[in-house]
Amino acid sequence: MLLWFVGPAVAVVWLVFRSPALDHRVVALGAVLPLAEGVTGGPHALHTLAGAVLALAVVMAVTRRRRLVRRRWLGLPIGLFLHLALDGAVTRAELFWWPFFGWSFGGGGLPELDRGVPLLVLLELAGAGACWWGWCTFDLADPVRRRAFLRTGQVDRALLPPAP
Repeated sequence: MLLWFVGPAVAVVWLVFRSPALDHRVVALGAVLPLAEGVTGGPHALHTLAGAVLALAVVMAVTRRRRLVRRRWLGLPIGLFLHLALDGAVTRAELFWWPFFGWSFGGGGLPELDRGVPLLVLLELAGAGACWWGWCTFDLADPVRRRAFLRTGQVDRALLPPAP
C-alpha cells in the first residue's frame, strides 16, 4: 500500500503549491512514514492529528532562520497530513483526535488495512495512476530531469506555466 500514499500526495502538493523548489521526496516520505507503525503492532502518534501538528512545530522550530532547509523539511509534515486524509484515520475518532478522547490509540490495526482486498487493489492502482501522472507532468522520461528529481526532489522550473 505504498503507491496509494506516494502518488496522490505528490500530485496534491504539486497541484496546490506549484512549488518546484519543494522536495517532493520528503513529501512522499511523510506520506508513507506512518506505515512503519505497522511494525509496532498498530497505529500510534503518526496516525494522529497531534502527531502531524507536532512534526510541523518541530520542523518550524528547528529550521528557524534557515529558509532552504525549512523548504525541504516542510514536506514531511505535509506528507503526514496527507497520509491522514488518504488512509481514513479521521473515521477513527479515538485515534485521529488522540489524546483528546483519552490516552489510548484505540484498538485494531492500521486504518489503511481496514478495507477489503479488492478496495486495497483499486486504491493501489489509483496510486499507480497518480504516479504515472507525475511521471508525465514532471517529464521524468527526460533523463536529465529524472536525475535532477531523484537527486533533489525538485521539479524543473521550466514546467511551470508562465506567470500572468
